Amino acid sequence: MFAEERREKILAKIKASRRVFAKELADEFQVSIDTVRRDLTTMEEEGLLKRTHGGAVSLSKVRRFPMDDKIRYSEGTEHQNAVAKLAASYIEQGDTVFIGGASIHYILLKYLPVDRDYTVITNSLIIAEKLKNYGHIETYIVCGKIEREEGIVDPLATEFVRTLRIDKAFLTGGGISAKHGLSSSTPEGAIFQRTVAEVSRQKICLANFDKVGTEFFARTIALRELDVLITDWEAPEEELEKIQQTGVKVLVAQETI
Repeated sequence: MFAEERREKILAKIKASRRVFAKELADEFQVSIDTVRRDLTTMEEEGLLKRTHGGAVSLSKVRRFPMDDKIRYSEGTEHQNAVAKLAASYIEQGDTVFIGGASIHYILLKYLPVDRDYTVITNSLIIAEKLKNYGHIETYIVCGKIEREEGIVDPLATEFVRTLRIDKAFLTGGGISAKHGLSSSTPEGAIFQRTVAEVSRQKICLANFDKVGTEFFARTIALRELDVLITDWEAPEEELEKIQQTGVKVLVAQETI
């Protein structure tokens, strides 16, 4: 099989399943892993996919349509759980923290510490509903117009957040890259999170491997404004090195066996 033909098959696979693994491709095409890696590198340079530690994922569009709630509010992937568990370790006694309404925030709830008292600010009805019965957590919900996808992110919500002061903000988005910073699929969501970042003493970004190196429609904040990035073991190493060079502390959650 010629390289061009092999790459066409790889592209068809990644369009169908959104990700591929180098080892599985090597076995299927009966070539070395190095050959597959060269294929993936070439295809990435041509703008056809995005490399990951173990293979590649499909390129995200700069906009994203609303996610089904069954997927958004689920148990999450092993990568999401690893990132969320590590993020929860940052919450200390007496903290005031921001937790949004993204899928990674929903998963974060499973790992919230129960041996200390703290305050949570959220713009998500789902998150607030989950937290209302936690006796050790004081929960405040941002006021404003309710939107199903991004929570409450309208101008009223943004102005309300501007009056607060937060210890730690757990931010996320559609993507994060050394060049474009943290970005979102909508300007409204980006503006709201940017305001949260402005009133927060520590900005912690939660981004699984498929978000690292990805750039979405509206920039939320530049990397120089971010303190910590928590990602997972499949995040592209080259991009992580570039992000670290901007002064961001990068933490890689490890795979659990």
